[in-house]
Amino acid sequence: MTVFASIGFLLGLAVVLASLLALANARLRVEEDPRIDDVEQMLPGNNCGACGMPGCRAFAEATVAGSIAPSACTVGPPEMAQEVADYLGIEAGSREPTVARLLCAGGRDVAGSIGDYQGHASCRAVSVTGSSKGCTWGCLGLGDCEVVCTFDAIVMGPTGLPIVDLDKCTSCGDCVRICPRGLFEIVPVAHHLLVQCKSELEGDRALDLCKVACTGCGKCAADAAAGLVSMRKNLPMIDDERRHLESPTATLRCPTAAIRWVEGQQFPEHVAKMRGTEQTAPASTTDSAESKHVV
Repeated sequence: MTVFASIGFLLGLAVVLASLLALANARLRVEEDPRIDDVEQMLPGNNCGACGMPGCRAFAEATVAGSIAPSACTVGPPEMAQEVADYLGIEAGSREPTVARLLCAGGRDVAGSIGDYQGHASCRAVSVTGSSKGCTWGCLGLGDCEVVCTFDAIVMGPTGLPIVDLDKCTSCGDCVRICPRGLFEIVPVAHHLLVQCKSELEGDRALDLCKVACTGCGKCAADAAAGLVSMRKNLPMIDDERRHLESPTATLRCPTAAIRWVEGQQFPEHVAKMRGTEQTAPASTTDSAESKHVV
């Protein structure tokens, strides 16, 4: 009799607890906007985080909530953003095209080596164990960025430098996060003045390690519009708030082409080699006959 009473008590307790849980679920349930699922289906589904959200689902939730514009998705085409905007009855917004730029031009053809590395072919591994490359700021050239890019926008060029495809790059930032030397930067495509060196050495000490290193001479700062370029740690720093003043003039007297005027594809000469052509990149319409640093 005691056994049956215990079983009955437990069953009754289970029913009561189940009822309480069902009641709590009904009272505390948060209804999710059904539009979130629809918007998520319109998105690319890469979950790359380029928009600043942890994934496409989170982006859809934020878009429906009105906290982020559809155009913040850099992976999808403008038509996708407009489709989402039309569905939600909001403005698609606008975004400035951006791309990943490499802040180093020191490939194997110009940057010296101090040994022959034998080990795991990974930039991150080499950054811990020690690199055979003389410049401790330069690109290691082992392609971690190429591996991590989910959009096939990065390929390793003929001199061991990663080449970013302007048309494929979504500015997701994976290359920025994976590079152990911090050589990638997401910048607006409209920013043409680019410093392709991170070495803090000066003069011959820099040139002994890399033929295209910045020597810290300061000619670019002197030639550029007032306040546009300043020298810090022997490197030119460009004031983004004065970008409207930029022009190829700052590159004209650079002895190593460490600062360049880049329109469109970076390292076009390497791309030409990869394609098996001898074409040189079209020069800038401004001062094109005057500067070999305008690409």
